Amino acid sequence: QVQLVESGGGLVQAGGSLRLSCAASGRTISDYHMGWFRQAPGKEREPVAGISWNGALTNYADSVKGRFTISRDNTKRTVYLRMNNLKPEDTAVYYCAAGINIATMTSADSWGQGTQVTVSS
Repeated sequence: QVQLVESGGGLVQAGGSLRLSCAASGRTISDYHMGWFRQAPGKEREPVAGISWNGALTNYADSVKGRFTISRDNTKRTVYLRMNNLKPEDTAVYYCAAGINIATMTSADSWGQGTQVTVSS
C-alpha cells in the first residue's frame, strides 16, 4: 500500500493560484492511477482531477477544466495539482488518492489526510 501526504494548501484571493503536492511513500506510485478530490463544508467529497499511471491520460471535473492541471513525476513519487484563477467555490479540503478509476474518477485504494484551500472573494 502507498502512503500519501498532501501539502501546498493555504489562503489565496480569488483569481490567484496555488500548487498542491502529494508525496508518496511505500509502494511506488507508478503502479497507480492517481487523483485529487475535494470536500467543501457540508458537501460530499467530489472528484477534481485524475491522471493515469504514466501521465498519458488526464480527466477533470467540468468545474475546474481550463483552470486546474494535474501532473506527476514518478521519479519523485509526487503528484501535483496546479490551480489557477481560483474562485471562492474552490474552497475545500483537497485530498490526494491512489488507485482511482481514471474514467469515472471514483474509488481509491489509498487517501491522504488532506490540505485546506481557502479562496477569499
